[in-house]
Amino acid sequence: MRTPVVVLVAGRVLRQLRRDRRTVVMLLLLPCLLEALLWWVYRDVGEVFDRVGPGLLAVFPFVVMFLVTSVATLRERSSGTLERLLTLPVTRLDLLLGHALAFALVAVVQASLAVATSVGLLGLTLAGPGWLLVVVAVTNAVLGTALGLFVSAFARTEFQAVQFMPVFVIPQLLLCGLLLPRAEMPGTLRAVSDLLPLSYSVDAMAELTRSSATGAVWRDLAVVGCFVVLALGLGAATLRRRTP
Repeated sequence: MRTPVVVLVAGRVLRQLRRDRRTVVMLLLLPCLLEALLWWVYRDVGEVFDRVGPGLLAVFPFVVMFLVTSVATLRERSSGTLERLLTLPVTRLDLLLGHALAFALVAVVQASLAVATSVGLLGLTLAGPGWLLVVVAVTNAVLGTALGLFVSAFARTEFQAVQFMPVFVIPQLLLCGLLLPRAEMPGTLRAVSDLLPLSYSVDAMAELTRSSATGAVWRDLAVVGCFVVLALGLGAATLRRRTP
């Protein structure tokens, strides 16, 4: 990895993203609006928002960044931009890390806004530190970015990338513990859930709502970080230099 090259790639991605204002608005405001909608749905049903809201703070950035990253990268491939970049002295890992860095910076703003909305405006109750909630949300967004880059490495069109969503995203939503606590799942489903990174993200969010101790949260973050590294490594290994 060459840091100057990674920074240059990240800068190019951010400049392209800045010109697409609708995507920027969606990236930054959609998680806030969805959290507000969830609060509205459950505002008269006791403490349901306090139980479900943190988990969805993990899910929303993950899903949004997965979609935007995979589609944006494949748009670059279909326009020929990605192929021209790969003719330069840029390694595939540099290219993916540059994209990951750019979207991670966007994720910091996105997660900060979502957490500020949930805690400051909607009254989400926390036992742990609020800044660590932002760290978990950013990590989830980076996880979505890494999986989106991995998918874009072998999908041929933007439509194909969206088709991968039921494979990479929906099973994680069903088994991450939002619909049913993971401890209450059948043994086989619990074992599958243990292999999916979003499960650890939701566990970290839930831990912050019930305890001020942060040890379990950092352990879950370390597991999610390993999945991010694995997804970026696989994406770099499978990224095609030429478009078929």
